[in-house]
Amino acid sequence: MDNIANMLTSIRNAQAVQKETVSVPYSKFRMSVIETISKGGFVGPVTKKGRKNKVINIALKYDEYGKPVIKELKRVSKLSCRIYKGYKDVRAVQRGYGMQVLSTPKGVISDKEARDKKVGGEVVCEIS
Repeated sequence: MDNIANMLTSIRNAQAVQKETVSVPYSKFRMSVIETISKGGFVGPVTKKGRKNKVINIALKYDEYGKPVIKELKRVSKLSCRIYKGYKDVRAVQRGYGMQVLSTPKGVISDKEARDKKVGGEVVCEIS
């Protein structure tokens, strides 16, 4: 089962019913992906809770009209078909209003950071 896709689906479903927060099971990779999305301003603060059964609590963001900040959230690289891009091939999403999350040798970073650091990697997800 694809844990990242499950996390992204949980976020989409929580935003569809306008929840304030959503909890997903903890892993280091999930935490780094969510922190990158949070740095991009698409979700609110992210916290890790619990000792034995750790979870990640994600605060969701909405605009002044009550619509979610994230309009589209999709998994790009899947378990069956990995998508890798070099830093020259990483393009801006929605003319700079969206972002891609990449897993690189320098960690999980956004598309802007990948172009700045001149490093490519696996495209995990795309947000707009």
